[in-house]
Amino acid sequence: MNNLFLTVDPATIDWSRAQFALTAIYHWLFVPLTLGLAVIMGIMETCYYRTKKQFWKDCARFWQKLFGINFAMGVATGIILEFEFGTNWSNYSWFVGDIFGAPLAIEGIVAFFMESTFVAVMYFGWEKVSRGFHLASTWLTGLGATISAWWILVANSWMQHPVGCEFNPDTMRNEMVSFVDVAFSPFAVAKFCHTVTSAWIIGAVFTIAVSCWYLWKKRDVQLAVESIKISSAVGLVAALLAGATGHLSGEQVAEVQPMKLAAMEALYNGGTDQSLTAVAWVNPFEQPDYKNEEEPSLRIAMPYALSVMATRDIHGYVPGINDLINGYTTPDGKKEPPYAEKIERGKAAIAALSDYRKAKADGADEKVLGSHLSVLKENMKYFGYGYIRDIDELVPYIPVNFWAFRIMVGFGCFIILFFAILLYRSYKVDITSLPKWHYILAIILVPCAYIASESGWLVAEFGRQPWTIQDMLPVGASVSAVGANSVALTFFIFLALFTTMLAVEINIMLKQIKKGPEYNS
Repeated sequence: MNNLFLTVDPATIDWSRAQFALTAIYHWLFVPLTLGLAVIMGIMETCYYRTKKQFWKDCARFWQKLFGINFAMGVATGIILEFEFGTNWSNYSWFVGDIFGAPLAIEGIVAFFMESTFVAVMYFGWEKVSRGFHLASTWLTGLGATISAWWILVANSWMQHPVGCEFNPDTMRNEMVSFVDVAFSPFAVAKFCHTVTSAWIIGAVFTIAVSCWYLWKKRDVQLAVESIKISSAVGLVAALLAGATGHLSGEQVAEVQPMKLAAMEALYNGGTDQSLTAVAWVNPFEQPDYKNEEEPSLRIAMPYALSVMATRDIHGYVPGINDLINGYTTPDGKKEPPYAEKIERGKAAIAALSDYRKAKADGADEKVLGSHLSVLKENMKYFGYGYIRDIDELVPYIPVNFWAFRIMVGFGCFIILFFAILLYRSYKVDITSLPKWHYILAIILVPCAYIASESGWLVAEFGRQPWTIQDMLPVGASVSAVGANSVALTFFIFLALFTTMLAVEINIMLKQIKKGPEYNS
């Protein structure tokens, strides 16, 4: 693995990252709408089950059609995404496949087959099964999609905070020692809750936008009004939950990924009593001179708020980028070594591993082997740092993290206000005769909600660079030994393919929306 990292073409790393990012971004255009519409259509069919009114059945069937179109596209991009672990990141897959492969296997075998089974009943079983069984199938379709998201997010969370594993020097692999720790780590739970609730927001915004278009065109009024009432309630609850779980995720990031938090805040020099930056001028096109700047210019901040968010203490210590690079000691005496020391200890771990394997191949006695293993175990915590060639590599690109975080939070706050006002007005006033700009605003919020959601993923993934697995394996040691030209070619093939798929979906969606629901007497 060390030789691979030293000889791999940097262009291969860049193109592999770009291709995976492209696939993930397109995939996430489909997934949140699937999860969000599952809740909306489930509630509507529940109303049908309770009231036996044909109107609610017609509503449920209409939103289920839009769900199905989106569901099919999400499956296609998701399959490609998982294959890329083997094609572009084979060294990573080999190194941690025993751990990372488990949740992906469960997702494919259990969750995917579950949703695939019940989605068939949901679409083709209206007149073939009882109302109760059909209602259960609808909710189980959504539950299957949500469980699928759980296992995918477990895998991603493990990359952010690896737990429940040990390195085996004989197999050169990380092996799982606690499935429970991997599957139910606090990082995974918080990430799942935040991600799924953000998906519900997108489903609610989409439903409201379609309904407002109907009100604008003065058609399908009853469906539009009832859909807005349900969606605004779901959206408001989801948005508030997303805010709460986002705060919890922020605390965990501060604990296990402090460099990500520092990049999100453009916090160059930390300390106690830290303020949370509301806005500041961080040039979006170049890495700031964090070694020489005290803080970004034109900074407006909320006093003490960052310390409270990160440590639940108004006077809590939050390290900045330079503190993490140079090492620091907290007021309570906790010491964190500088990156230079971590790099040296990482190199010591890699050397000890090489010496151990050579000694074992030469038939050395247990004492010699034990001494090498002792050095390896002592420094294994910093193993990944041994592959870092320049300390600056350990600082992620600050502008992306800084601005993406503020875009996510800014749009999120606006959407909460939108849901609250719309929910109130949908019950207190006649929303069928609002000024046209109200309906246009609702439609514009669809891309805004997507931008906020994608921005959250940019923070999650850009913020942990250069790591594929936090502190364990950098991207340079994870990539497959393939030519950059081959990866670049497939990048543009996938770009054309995914863009075509997105255009096809939007076209089919718009045609179905214009056609509208089919009412049965």
